[in-house]
Amino acid sequence: MSFQKYRKQQLRLLTNHIGVYALCDLDKVPIYIGKSLDGIRTRVARHLTSARSDVIANRQLDVWEIAYVWAWPAPLETKETITNLEEFLISHHHSQSPLVNGKIPNALEPEVIIPAREEVIILPEDEIIKRKDPLLRLPRQINHFSNLFSHALEVKDNADVRRALETHFSRLKIYYAGFMGTQVEAEPDV
Repeated sequence: MSFQKYRKQQLRLLTNHIGVYALCDLDKVPIYIGKSLDGIRTRVARHLTSARSDVIANRQLDVWEIAYVWAWPAPLETKETITNLEEFLISHHHSQSPLVNGKIPNALEPEVIIPAREEVIILPEDEIIKRKDPLLRLPRQINHFSNLFSHALEVKDNADVRRALETHFSRLKIYYAGFMGTQVEAEPDV
């Protein structure tokens, strides 16, 4: 079965309620968090299949890295509540590992109970293992970083794209360390 068919099949398992979602990499680390007011499955499918998504069009996100989707469905909540939930989850997860989101809010815990998180794997397990190989992953992500850098120089240079560059550079250091068989040293706090 092709990856596109597998992904399409797996996406059917994803809720289509409104709420918040995270696109997670091969290591189950969130790299992008967004909200959907027209259905999580519908929004995630647009990210994964077309350039009708700013984060894809601006080259901030490499779909090749996305292996898991997390969803926090909130079908009975208002747009404002879902926005608060999204801001909290962005802030929380960005503090653990940088996201490519354009804006990173300093959000307090939302005044709503955080819904149970659902998870859908959108790549076959053997493909995830294959893609995690530093000999495949590092060159792919170097190329993605280069494309994002070119996009910043030639098309759009703003704070959002620069934040994505910084995030990808941090991730590249981790992939490089994996290739070299070393650990990434923590950067000093300034």
